[in-house]
Amino acid sequence: MRGIKCMFPSFGPNNGGFTAATELLCGIERSLSEARPPQTQAQRLQPSAAPWEAFAMASADQLNATHVEYSLLRLKASNCCSVSAENPLTLEDSTKLLGVRVVLILAYSTIIFFGVVGNSLVIYVVHAFKNLRTVTNFFIVNLAVADLLVNTLCLPFTLTYTLYGEWKFGRALCFALPCAQGTAVHVSTVTLTIIALDRHRSIVHHTETKMSKDACAAVIAVTWVVSALLASPLAVFREYGTFDLSPDESIQVCAEKWPGGSMNGSIYSASMLLIQYGLPLAVISVAYIRIWRKLRRRVARGGRSDRDRRRGKTTKMLLTMVVVFAVSWLPFHAFQLAVDTNSAVPDMSDFKLLFTVFHVVAMCSTFVNPILYGWMNSNYRAAFLSVCRCHRGLAGARNAERRVCVDGKSTNV
Repeated sequence: MRGIKCMFPSFGPNNGGFTAATELLCGIERSLSEARPPQTQAQRLQPSAAPWEAFAMASADQLNATHVEYSLLRLKASNCCSVSAENPLTLEDSTKLLGVRVVLILAYSTIIFFGVVGNSLVIYVVHAFKNLRTVTNFFIVNLAVADLLVNTLCLPFTLTYTLYGEWKFGRALCFALPCAQGTAVHVSTVTLTIIALDRHRSIVHHTETKMSKDACAAVIAVTWVVSALLASPLAVFREYGTFDLSPDESIQVCAEKWPGGSMNGSIYSASMLLIQYGLPLAVISVAYIRIWRKLRRRVARGGRSDRDRRRGKTTKMLLTMVVVFAVSWLPFHAFQLAVDTNSAVPDMSDFKLLFTVFHVVAMCSTFVNPILYGWMNSNYRAAFLSVCRCHRGLAGARNAERRVCVDGKSTNV
């Protein structure tokens, strides 16, 4: 994705405007330059039919009229791991190797499984246990919903697109999925920012009046609306069509199509990088630094109460969530920035593999949060254990923990 897209390896909202088809065509063009037989003077005078130029200039209807002249071009998306003519041992696309594909399938499947189970569990326990129904936990549920959408709307489609090298999901999903994915990722960063500001308001400014649940619901609704608006260009400036590799073979293309050329796409990418990553992290960092200083001053004065200790533990958990998010997404955003600023990056031999690796690292943030809740917060840990019945052998501990959850006497997050 461009700053926010979580899909389409060298090609999607954070992909510098490249699509599976353009990557394939670039490889074809390189192969042509190496393998094309010498031309006669008459052949050199004929108009060029370079696939990349045809694709860049053609509309969706014109794509069907474009045909490739050399039998070398009769390669399928499922078998495009071509061998360089200069070095027969150099593979152009490592993601076509069987071992790499198995690792990618296992990695994506693991993230999807733990992400769906963990985030679903968070949503359930906040709904089931009364003492977890606080404003902060409602925002955490909103974050879990966004991560759940990323797990279900992003990862399976990204994996399929990476393995097959073309769009397999039809016209409607071509326009809808990138926007939905961008919305979910925006919601995650905005929610983390809201949580930090809410903690800052209550701890630094000693605001005893908590945000009401109605106000919390309104903030969450606004978060989704604003996120959808920010991601809407991914649905508007898009094109779906069929590109013919030969009279008998074609691939489906789902590509960004920006008015005025790719420069507008790069501007959008840079803007989303700032809005979705840079600015939220700056705000969150300032908020948590001030919270930490405030709590530290209270300890120095010897006036730290049990409430301050609880606030400190909760703040530490929330700060850890932000650090995990920032570290997970940093390589992906740095790589996308390199794609947008350096046209040579997409020509790297393992560009697609690098994109996929950074994407997997970024997506790890979608299942880590539930683990952090269970590890760093006693209320979530007790609720998780109660639901999963994983501690039946420890009857006394189980009963005590269940009382913490059910009686509502424990400290809320």
